[in-house]
Amino acid sequence: MKIITCIKQVPASSNVEVDPKTGVLIRDGNNVKMNPFDLYALEAAYQIKNQSEHVSVHSITMGPPSATVVLKEALFMGSDEATLISDRRFAGADVLATSYTLSQLIQLIGGYDLIVCGKQTTDGDTAQVGPEIAEFLGIPHVPYVKEILEIKDKSIILRSGYDSYDEKVEVSYPCLITIEKGANVPRLPSYRRKLQLNDYKIKIVSLKDLNDKNPDHYGLSGSPTQVEEIFPPHKRTEAIQLEGKSKDLAMKLADILKESRFL
Repeated sequence: MKIITCIKQVPASSNVEVDPKTGVLIRDGNNVKMNPFDLYALEAAYQIKNQSEHVSVHSITMGPPSATVVLKEALFMGSDEATLISDRRFAGADVLATSYTLSQLIQLIGGYDLIVCGKQTTDGDTAQVGPEIAEFLGIPHVPYVKEILEIKDKSIILRSGYDSYDEKVEVSYPCLITIEKGANVPRLPSYRRKLQLNDYKIKIVSLKDLNDKNPDHYGLSGSPTQVEEIFPPHKRTEAIQLEGKSKDLAMKLADILKESRFL
């Protein structure tokens, strides 16, 4: 079985800068980390790998050259291979263009049985990239996976959680799943694997390597949605202290909320 895990490098804090012209985050490789939700996806893949000697895990990401840092982290945690897809023409991609780019890379890698993604990313929070990758590849997908119940030769049985109920699902390979936060306890990178893979060369793929080489399908050009304006919220520390009886305080508070248009 061949598993592909999709991971991403995201800002490590809320103190990020935005390109005023494009409205996208500036990713310079500083103050970044692996997307927390992807740690659960990686752990899910490694737990499947631990059940059989015939399972390999290939981690991929899209981003600038500095994104190799999260791929190395994945290798030290347990991935067997890692590939970065990077090209200036991919910059500014929305969820659709990002999904298409990753699907092109996955087609280039080929031979996969299962694709595992985190539920969402902390810098986008759309939870759309995983399902859209599956749509571009024409394979079934199951989102919000809380538990992997059974691994079969030709299918996988899962417990997927929604707002008011859980669902037991069996889906045939090849397929894609997105893993919920809390589905497992992610492992730490192994120092022993770090020593073993110290000379591992991460493969870097660019637009010229893909089947679809049309630059209009990627980055800002291939994004049907674009950010018109983005700005940090205004922070206010103004405080009002109210005094009086409970009934009077309730009326005063209601008036303040109405004036502030919260009611």
